Amino acid sequence: MKFQPQALTPYVSARHYFGSEQRRHRERARLSLVQLAGIVNSSKSALARVETAELMPPPDLPARLDAAFGTDEYFHGLYQLAKREAHPDQYRRYMDFEAQAEVIEDLATQVIPGLLQTKAYAGNLLAYASGITPEAVEEKLHARLQRQERLHSAAPPRYWAILDESVLHRPVGGCAVMRSQLESLLPRVDTPAMKIQVLPFAHGGYALMDGPLTLLRQPDLRVYAYEEGRKSGHLLEDKEEVNQRWALYDALRAYALSPGDSASLIRKAMERYEPCEPASS
Repeated sequence: MKFQPQALTPYVSARHYFGSEQRRHRERARLSLVQLAGIVNSSKSALARVETAELMPPPDLPARLDAAFGTDEYFHGLYQLAKREAHPDQYRRYMDFEAQAEVIEDLATQVIPGLLQTKAYAGNLLAYASGITPEAVEEKLHARLQRQERLHSAAPPRYWAILDESVLHRPVGGCAVMRSQLESLLPRVDTPAMKIQVLPFAHGGYALMDGPLTLLRQPDLRVYAYEEGRKSGHLLEDKEEVNQRWALYDALRAYALSPGDSASLIRKAMERYEPCEPASS
């Protein structure tokens, strides 16, 4: 059966355009993916994924393509645009990477991470969004709870969460919801597949305190980072940028309390939510 290259969508984003231009120049030079891979010191699979915009071009690839095709700094310029844009498909890609990740590492600076949220906590949090309908809340809540199922599967990813202490004291949904949420963390603080640490107020400021961060390590050892803002998130695929966040995360892991001491602090935080009525699911 003759191989049919995947159709491209060059005008979706700068990354898609970069990939389509790589294919156009490659085909004009009558080079196969294998031949181009040998010239630019890459792999055939990586170049194929760049062409279909499944992979952000590695930082050293644009210069190698410019050298291979004699295009001055054409691909260099495309790369500068691609790495700065907010990709319209990046949240879908983040979900794909999360579903495949062998290791998931979360830093929570304001609220409990989505993968650890109880139904009541998540429902209240989602309802805070301006103009959202009850139907939309229910849809998003269902999707969030589905994401959590993988953590409880027979072969879960290794999950690590660092919680800023402020997360324990922000009463999302009220007293009963918060007590139930914190209580749900205790059996998961220190298991073979999961670790939860609290970064105490005593540590002071830190480089990543301006927003939550998630690191996703894939089966091929590639790591992606996702930084979430108030209205949108930013998926980082550039190795240098990801490694920078990874190093900062590892530093916080060293400064955070041990899982045992974190559990003690969580129990202490629970005391401020007593007495209260049981939370409804």
